[in-house]
Amino acid sequence: MQAPPESEAPSPGSAENPSRVRLLEGLAASITEKGYAATTIADIVRHARVSKRTFYEHFEDKEACFLASYAAASEETLRAIATAAAAPGLPWRERLHAATRAYLDALEAKPAVTRTYLLEIHAAGPRALQLRREVHQRFAEQLLGLVRTARGEHPELRALSPAMATALVGGINELVLVAVEKGRAGQLRELAETAVELVRAVLVAPEK
Repeated sequence: MQAPPESEAPSPGSAENPSRVRLLEGLAASITEKGYAATTIADIVRHARVSKRTFYEHFEDKEACFLASYAAASEETLRAIATAAAAPGLPWRERLHAATRAYLDALEAKPAVTRTYLLEIHAAGPRALQLRREVHQRFAEQLLGLVRTARGEHPELRALSPAMATALVGGINELVLVAVEKGRAGQLRELAETAVELVRAVLVAPEK
């Protein structure tokens, strides 16, 4: 089989398919409006302004739509962090700050979506919680890579264990969660200094 020409429209399952994007946005809007448990497929397609038939061309059910939405947003955030961390010529502290800001900027840019993922994830069921664990692990691995790069230039910094990376990601996630619960999903950039200070405290803490 020949590959389709580059100008061909995205397939229904493609992340770039306009209808799929609108459905993911419709899900977030509906959950913001009435919560995950009360959201129906009719609500999703109403917000997305597409038909139920279009919904089922992309997703098996509401859970599948939620998982796809969470995965897509996570990939976007991970890419933003990687791009910021890869900026050439930055000292390790500035590189850490840039990566942290990129993370918070991505969340703050879509406060309704961020609120959905942080506050409604438990209602979405065990598969959603498993996906969250997998995503947090990828954030932890990204942090490990950032620290390895920093230690290549500054070997006096402490090595970061996978367990500690997971703990740091969990701690930063909790900072964001508390802010979102207080209605500050549009002000997450304010957490940057605290998050950076937390990571730096671990990296420069004296060995015992």
